[in-house]
Amino acid sequence: MTARRLLASIHDVTPVHAERLDRLVPIVEAIVRPGRYALLVVPDFHRQGLLTRHPQFVRRLRGWADAGCEIFLHGFTHVDESRHAGVAARWKASRMTAGEGEFLGLSTREAEARIVEGRDMIEQSIGRPIAGFVAPAWLYGEDSLAALAAQNIRMIEDHFRVWNPQNSEVFARGPVVTYASRSRMRIASSILWSRLATVLLARASTVRLAVHPHDVDSPRLMREIARALGTFARSHQPATYADLASGRFS
Repeated sequence: MTARRLLASIHDVTPVHAERLDRLVPIVEAIVRPGRYALLVVPDFHRQGLLTRHPQFVRRLRGWADAGCEIFLHGFTHVDESRHAGVAARWKASRMTAGEGEFLGLSTREAEARIVEGRDMIEQSIGRPIAGFVAPAWLYGEDSLAALAAQNIRMIEDHFRVWNPQNSEVFARGPVVTYASRSRMRIASSILWSRLATVLLARASTVRLAVHPHDVDSPRLMREIARALGTFARSHQPATYADLASGRFS
């Protein structure tokens, strides 16, 4: 029987969240082991934390990569500054995120420019290629998908799948388990979904669990994250996205 995989990831990795990451990373590492999780890096988070201006954080990032962590490009600013055309795009921009869907409304040209600049910045920092790209809030526009394919990005993910934008090959399907900390209601709904997910996804071949630096601001949320991550780690082997794409475990 094929072993089940657990793909854990930490989003919004940026110097802006350095102190929160100090608290979050050890919790994740204690459960899935060092180097067995992905880091989604934002090169200039909210235009407040340009990676190259923080050499100490760059050294930390390279250390994580050297330890085995996969490094993904996670947008460039993580801020949605587009004017959206169409009801569906406007609904996603206003309901599925709080102004964070950077790559939902970009033109192909602008998306390519941000991908190129962000990828170069991260790859120079870690001394190796990025593992792939994940759009902020998991939201993509058609032009952004075209840009990712044109830039030879071969692994991306959204709320329900992991795939190759060049040929549409799907590596995994299923909902991502993630958390929201912006309000008490969102915290409560996140905890409910997390508890259901550990039951509903117990036999899934691949489980993705994603956490964010702001999750550490809620002790209730962190207790649930530790519980859910520990539960999945007992039934699913912590794996990498590269393992998923190749069909192997390392």
